[in-house]
Amino acid sequence: MAVEQATAPATVPSADPDRAAPAADGRHTRRFGLPVATALVMGNIVGGGIFLLPASVAPFGTISLVAFGVLTLGAICLALVFGRLADRHPQTGGPYVYARAAFGDFAGFLSAWSYWVTGWVSNAALAVAAVGYLAVLFPAVGEHAWTMCLAALAVQWLPAAANFAGTRYVGAVQLVATVLKFAPLLLVAVGGLFFFDPANLGPFRADDSSAVGAVSASAAILLFSYLGVESAAVSAGEVRDPRRNVGRATVLGTCAAALVYLLGTLSVFGLVPHDRLTGSQAPFSDAVNAMFGGGWGGTAVACAAVVSVVGALNGWTLLSAQVPYAAARDGLFPKPFLARRRGVPVFGVLVTVVLASALTVFNYAAGSEGVFEILVLVTTFTATVPYLLATAAQVYFLVSGQPDRVHRGRLVRDAVLAGAACAFSLWLVAGSGYAAVYQGVLFLFCGILVYAWMAARKERAAAADRES
Repeated sequence: MAVEQATAPATVPSADPDRAAPAADGRHTRRFGLPVATALVMGNIVGGGIFLLPASVAPFGTISLVAFGVLTLGAICLALVFGRLADRHPQTGGPYVYARAAFGDFAGFLSAWSYWVTGWVSNAALAVAAVGYLAVLFPAVGEHAWTMCLAALAVQWLPAAANFAGTRYVGAVQLVATVLKFAPLLLVAVGGLFFFDPANLGPFRADDSSAVGAVSASAAILLFSYLGVESAAVSAGEVRDPRRNVGRATVLGTCAAALVYLLGTLSVFGLVPHDRLTGSQAPFSDAVNAMFGGGWGGTAVACAAVVSVVGALNGWTLLSAQVPYAAARDGLFPKPFLARRRGVPVFGVLVTVVLASALTVFNYAAGSEGVFEILVLVTTFTATVPYLLATAAQVYFLVSGQPDRVHRGRLVRDAVLAGAACAFSLWLVAGSGYAAVYQGVLFLFCGILVYAWMAARKERAAAADRES
């Protein structure tokens, strides 16, 4: 009986206007339209890693483009599933809401805990990565550990300031950053095709592994390029007409990011000779220099990379606060996470940026790159837990056949998409590696202690209400 109570699906109305709407309106609060919601998805998927991706997969040969194509199909299936789930539950919280609705509080908490941990650790990693690009623009930044630390902290707190200012400014920053970062990427992705030289491509398989082995090996590197497809679903409560716009924004943002990924990688392959690309530390800079000559490509790409990271931090800071907010609303996270101002969960934003800043300072002050890298590796697993639970929730809704959640005419299509998205999520987990899965599971177990405390408090409050 105890197990049944713990795993029984929570009653979460699929159309709750109080949950779907922002807490307050005003000139600093603005619901996201389709363009901003799409920019949120695109900006969160495309961070700073794209600027190294072509060099990372070049040692496997052009067969890595096949892996990219397979992953893109999986990511689009996942995006479509999130759109269907958001149609049923158009509420802030995304994967947390879906997991809790299907499997109860415990599964919902695990999803929220994993997503929150991923958020603040990844924010620290993004800020540290941005320092390398800033040092290209301002060499003094890279001369001392304390200057690098201050630069990393500034990169974190500037997007946090936009979040504190309200959803109106979050949306504006996200839209501007997405346009600024995609302009140079599209320059290489599309413009580079006019300078394309097939002789630079190198072999289809550059090593002695089999075709399946080469695809799998390159896919392991590329797997996490699409993390962030859930961004619009997590922010569903701040999106205008979420039943209509969340699904559209998720698919449009994912497809746009995929187009830039695929065309950008292909163009770099055709602009930079293969033997040089495999050892390149700045493949997009080399591509720009090959297109126009000169040595200004490094500066241009560094500017684009900084803008890209700041845009990603702006979006991820908001998402890292919204999931704990949704869990706190249901009594599964501490009540302070409910604090909300100008449409933004301000306490969640503050905790996220403080924890990310503390990890950043620890990284530079103690010289603990090893510990930092371990934490980042853990997030490669924790980021996939909410995906797996969300896709499993969609399978549950379809198999259970609940009439208010399943459109009979779309059952076959939704079942195929859910199966593909679930397989893609499992592939993401497998691609994390044994060490990441092992350490990530231990990190999840730490969260169980938090759940035990919050569940006990929730039960005491419910008992007090019954007695009164």
